[in-house]
Formats: sequence, structure tokens, C-alpha cells
Amino acid sequence: MNKREGARRTLPVWKLWAGFIFVALAAACSPAQPTPEIFNTSSAPTIAVTPGAALDEIDGVFVGDYLPRPIALQDFTLPGNQGEAMRLSDSNGKWRLLFFGYTHCPDFCPLTLAEFRQIKELLGDQADQVAFLFVSVDGERDTPEAVTEYIERFDPEFIAFSGDDATLAQIQQDYGLFYQRVENAASPENYMVDHSTRSYLIDPEGNLRSTFTYNTTPTEIAGAIQWWMARDEA
Repeated sequence: MNKREGARRTLPVWKLWAGFIFVALAAACSPAQPTPEIFNTSSAPTIAVTPGAALDEIDGVFVGDYLPRPIALQDFTLPGNQGEAMRLSDSNGKWRLLFFGYTHCPDFCPLTLAEFRQIKELLGDQADQVAFLFVSVDGERDTPEAVTEYIERFDPEFIAFSGDDATLAQIQQDYGLFYQRVENAASPENYMVDHSTRSYLIDPEGNLRSTFTYNTTPTEIAGAIQWWMARDEA
């Protein structure tokens, strides 16, 4: 599937704090839906927001869909490929690029994880400062063994979590996460899952700093990560 033809699904507006509203973009493996925008009602300098435009540049540098203030994310614990119980905070101290998906996904997930591998290569020596995370939205089929086998097709150093509905419900609002099982009457075990396709950039302290839409290139994302790293080191 051509990336720029990826289908999208809207999400409800959710408040991050007074004066700032972030409407998360979700894309699904289903017919196209209108794409919501990201709004900034603060007076952050150098960011011009116009209808239909995301907050993606600071002083002319692409940085992803920028959050003017870091958002502290809830920690979570899920089984995965690095042990029986892994926490998001286990990777604190590194930048993290996180994606929600599932191992039976026919398009968005394998393409995104292949691009994560490209991003890692583009980062060069700086890749040691970044962890690449995959969180399943299909806990029924995506056991720790399944996500381990799946993620190792892309990079054995990537971290994969086997999701469950209770934990995903707890953190869903933090990310504006959408996912929904789509039944297959002809073959019930081969159901699909519509899900968000945005990637999330999390800083070493566990704060959400920026997000990237599905059609963002690996070169753009790698450059944005390097910009955020340099900014925090300055």
C-alpha cells in the first residue's frame, strides 16, 4: 500500500492541559476517514499554525508534531520480548520511538517497523541513545512468544510488548490511541484490528515530546530525533 494512500480514522478531542488541546491522529486498516488536526492555543514562538497544518517545524526545522510542553506519560507493565514483565520506564535514560500495532497487520505495522530499522541506521552512533518500542493492540494472538518472533524479523534489539485491553485502556488517553477489532465472519481467527498509526517520541524522562504521522519519512524522523537530542543537550 502506498503510504500516502493510508486510510485514516478520527479520534475524539482530549485535553492535555488548560489552553492546549491535542487531537491525536489515528489511521486504520479500513476505508479512509477525515483526518483531525493538531491545535496549539498557546503563544509558543516560531510556530505558525494554520488550518490543515500540523505543528511540525521550529525555526524551519522539521521536529514532528510538536508538543510545546512535555507530557508526562503513565508508566505501564506488560510482558514482552525482553522478559516476563517489562515497563516503559525500564528504558528511561534513552529516547524512545514507540508504535502501537499487531503482528497480523498486513501493511502499516511491518512498513513502520522496517522504517524504524532505517531510522536506526540513519542515526548512526546516536542510535545507542534511542530505544525502538512496539506495543501490541492484539493481546489475544500476540503472546510474548509471538511478538518476540515478529520483532526479531526487523531488529532483535527492538523492544516488543504483548498488550492487554486493561493496560491499553489505562494509557489510551495519554497517546490518543485508537484500536478496534474487526471481525471476520468467514474466518473468525483471522480478524483484523483497526488502530492508530502515529509514532510517538518519548524523552529519556518518560515525557511525550513529539509525534509523527504515518507518511513521515525515515529521514525526516531521524533528523527530528537528532534535533530533539541536541536541544536537550544544549
